[in-house]
This record gives sequence, structure tokens and C-alpha cells, in this order.
Amino acid sequence: MPDEKTITLEIFRYHPESDAGPRFQSYDVPYNEDWVVLDAINWIKDTVDGTLTYRWSCRMGVCGSCGMMINDEPKLSCAVFLKEYYPNPIKVEPLVNFPVERDLVIDMDGFMEKLQSIKPYIIRDDVNDTSQGEYKQSPAELAHYKQYTMCINCMLCYSACPVVGSEPDFLGPAALALGHRYNKDSRDQGFDQRMEKMMEHEAVWGCTFVGECSVVCPKNVDPAGAIQQAKASAAQEYFKGFIMPRGAGK
Repeated sequence: MPDEKTITLEIFRYHPESDAGPRFQSYDVPYNEDWVVLDAINWIKDTVDGTLTYRWSCRMGVCGSCGMMINDEPKLSCAVFLKEYYPNPIKVEPLVNFPVERDLVIDMDGFMEKLQSIKPYIIRDDVNDTSQGEYKQSPAELAHYKQYTMCINCMLCYSACPVVGSEPDFLGPAALALGHRYNKDSRDQGFDQRMEKMMEHEAVWGCTFVGECSVVCPKNVDPAGAIQQAKASAAQEYFKGFIMPRGAGK
């Protein structure tokens, strides 16, 4: 209808197999106060341009797959409403600090390798001893690390972090916070193995504590705080190494 309200989305487009370089394409989308940016992108995909490529799944802020740069800020596109920008245009780009596969889809391989490098799982010396039964925890023990279990691997923190942008080998906020999560778990016995990786220059010591990772985190995980706590643990381990063998007393 002629008087229907619309809002413009300027979307990053790039097909490596056919495009000489990235470009932006504008789409006029029906304006609905109840729509989030992901709704508008889905409308474009369904009714205007089926070639548009992006990731999404749950539309509930749980899966973390729809992270994008929205007007230069890393956000979950399922969690930001059109009304926050109307009537101005909305610029939508893939998350920065990652290689682009196509349009709004980034290459996650490097991110996944960093996550795996800090051994993000419970390590036990007696894993094959079935006589141990359950490894129970008190509410207080759970509280030590529960906050850091809320990470949904949306990678917004990697786009917000200036160190990730300038130092590609930096492990990054999510991986370091996840390592801290398992180090704080009373059931875990992998502290020494994990800290060998986390004490490297490209790990906790690479963080300059800008704090933007915690600002953009949609789940309030506070990766910046986790990294500073991990630095304290790393410093203790470093000085402890002068007076006792590695791992003594654990």
C-alpha cells in the first residue's frame, strides 16, 4: 500500500565466487514495531531476494547464531527491534574480525579452534573408575562458575574486542572465559593442563581490559571479569612455580 510505513536495510553482500569485492544492497522493508532485525532479513529472503545468505536458528537469543554488526555494533539480530532505529536506515554487516564466507556468514573455524585449545570440558584422573559414582556439588560450588556457563558462543565479544582485531592469535574473550569456567568447577582436575594454554602471551596476558566484550555480551557473562580473575590465578601459578614443582599440592 502507498501509505505503508517502511524502513531501509542496507545489507552487506559478498559472493567470493563471483564478486570482485563487497558491496551494500538496500532493501525497503515493511515497518512493524514488533519486528526484530532478523524478521526484516527473513522477509527480504522470503519475498525479495532468495540469494541473501545468513545464519539463524532459534530466534530466542539462545543459539547465538544470528550475531551481526547492526549499525556498527555487534548484536544478536533476533534481539534488536526495528523501532530502535526507525525511521533511519539500518546497516547490517557480518561480524568484524572474522573472514567472510558469503554475505552475512562468517568463517568460524578459527574461533572453534581457540575454544578447543583450552580444553572446554571436565578433566578427571579417575574417569574410568565407576566406583566413584556422581561428582556432586554444593550450591556454593556451582555459584563459583555458573555465570560463565551462560555463554552461547555468539562471538559478539570477538567483534567488540580491539585485541582480537589487531592480534589474530589472541585466544579471545569467550575462550578464556570458558577456560576460567572449567577451572572454577569443583569437579574438574584439569587446571594445570588448561593453564598452560591460558598463561601464554596470546591468552590472558594479551587482554588489555578494555571491557567491550562484557558490554556487548547478551547473557551478562562478563568475559572481561573472567579474564582478570584468570590473570590472578596465572600470576599465582607463576610465582608458585619458584617454590614448588608444577602441580604440587593439587
